Amino acid sequence: MEDKNRLGIQYMQQGNYEEAVKCFNEAIEANPNDPVGYINFGNVLAAVGEEEKALKFFQKAIELDENAAAAYYSTGSIYYNRGQFMQAKDMFEKAMKKGLNDADVFFMLGMSLMYLEQPKLALPYLQRAAELNENDVEAIFQFGLCLAQLEFVDEAMKQFHKTIELDENHPDAYYNLGVAYAYKDDVQTALSMFTKALDIQPDHLLAGHGKKLMEKALKQH
Repeated sequence: MEDKNRLGIQYMQQGNYEEAVKCFNEAIEANPNDPVGYINFGNVLAAVGEEEKALKFFQKAIELDENAAAAYYSTGSIYYNRGQFMQAKDMFEKAMKKGLNDADVFFMLGMSLMYLEQPKLALPYLQRAAELNENDVEAIFQFGLCLAQLEFVDEAMKQFHKTIELDENHPDAYYNLGVAYAYKDDVQTALSMFTKALDIQPDHLLAGHGKKLMEKALKQH
């Protein structure tokens, strides 16, 4: 029955949720003790916003196989989207304990810890996510933010520069570089970074504020 699950995932990737549901439903009927069908079905439900129902399917998968790492991960993702970061963190940790160790789970666990204001605990996970996926702009940027919060300014700047190399229109990376250069008393470079952020996103309030401060500082010199 592997094929029904595979086919369903293809439909899901195409955004054809109705066909995906049919496939996963058939997979479950044919093999009611296999957690995979329930996880897939739950993921479709989550994708169309039926979160409560999705959680039940993930729960069923875990009842069938307490080592179903993907079920913990998907449950964590729903909690994360709801802003329930403590529950999300617990689920991502469980997914990792059960053997899931790809960039996504490290990133989501790191982000949950950032929202829980625990940057020190988040750091190794965000670092790992950035290492595992060297072209993931968001992972690299968030790793930089985490470093900045912990006052590792030079290391943070490296990550923000890397972010811009991958995406030259990333206003927040320029903004954070501006903050870092200002912290290092390099007013001119800070000003150019804030300006660049505003070129990309004219309503970037923080960059606008930073730019004014730097202009003021330059006048005083």
